[in-house]
Formats: sequence, structure tokens, C-alpha cells
Amino acid sequence: MSVMPAPGTTVKSDERRRAVLQAAVDCFARRGLYGTTTHQIADAAGISQPYIYRLFSTKEALFVGAVEFVSDLLADALSAQAAMVSPDAPAADALRAARDAYTSLIEDRSVMMFLMHANCAAHEPLIGDAVRSCYAKQVELVRDMLHHDEELVRQWFGAGMLDNVVTALDLVNVDETWAQTLRGS
Repeated sequence: MSVMPAPGTTVKSDERRRAVLQAAVDCFARRGLYGTTTHQIADAAGISQPYIYRLFSTKEALFVGAVEFVSDLLADALSAQAAMVSPDAPAADALRAARDAYTSLIEDRSVMMFLMHANCAAHEPLIGDAVRSCYAKQVELVRDMLHHDEELVRQWFGAGMLDNVVTALDLVNVDETWAQTLRGS
């Protein structure tokens, strides 16, 4: 649960906004766009509901902000991992680094479940635009990491989608052959 800094502290407004966005990701991850109320997000952030509407004009605008927040988390994780891979490294090393970056990020089930809900809400025009922008940003980062090898980019996204299923269904804790096949063990 995210908690807003106490009133009167010297925390910057972007930090307050970040706390609200983190609370929104956590709440939307559990119930999606339609099942989550701004009251629930306000409670999780430790603020009043009207304060959310001071930051975001609508719940949809808050959801878009959360998509952009997660997109930045993804970009930061990929960029940090890319910085550790030599430009001369084989593409397989770069692919492994990109996979590691994503895997470490979705260990936080809230991020991964939020992304799944964002995909499901993409029929809403503003949300769809934000989700497509998120994917476009990740494609460009991964494309650069993987030396512009389009097939490796598709492999990375395909493996990421499989990782989402494994994480969402908690298949690490399912000791059945089908689950072992999906998780690769």
C-alpha cells in the first residue's frame, strides 16, 4: 500500500503524484479499470478522493497516467539492463538481458497484472492510445538492445507474454507437467 506524505512536508508534487500512481497501479491490478473506484485508490494512497481529481480530471485520465507510469518503469528497467550489455555482445546476451529486465519487473505481480488489465481496457480510446504508446516505447528500446533484429524483438515479446501467464497463474507453485512445460522447467 502506498501512503501519501503527510501534509505540510516538503515532498515535491511529482513525488505525491508518483505515490498516487503507484497506488492506482496496485488497485487497478486487482480489479481493473471498471472494478476499481477512485475511493479505493485514495484510501490506498492515504489521501482524499477529491485530491485524486485535483491531479487527474477523470478515472480514465488516472488510468492513462498509470499506464505511462508503468511504461516508464519498463523503460527504466530495460535501459538499466541495456547499459550493462556491451554493444559488441552477441544478440543472445542482449536478449537474455532484456528478458532479465522484464522478469525482474514482473516479479511485482501488481505491475504485470496492471499491464494485463491495461491491454483489456485498450478499447477505450485514450487508454488504447496510452497502451499503444507504451508498446511502441518498449519495442524501440528492445529493438536497440537487440541490434535491430526484428525476429529477436518478436521472440522477446512472445517470451514476455508467456512470462505473464506463468506469473499471473502462479505456475511456479503448480507441480504439474503442463505448468512445468509453460515455465520451462
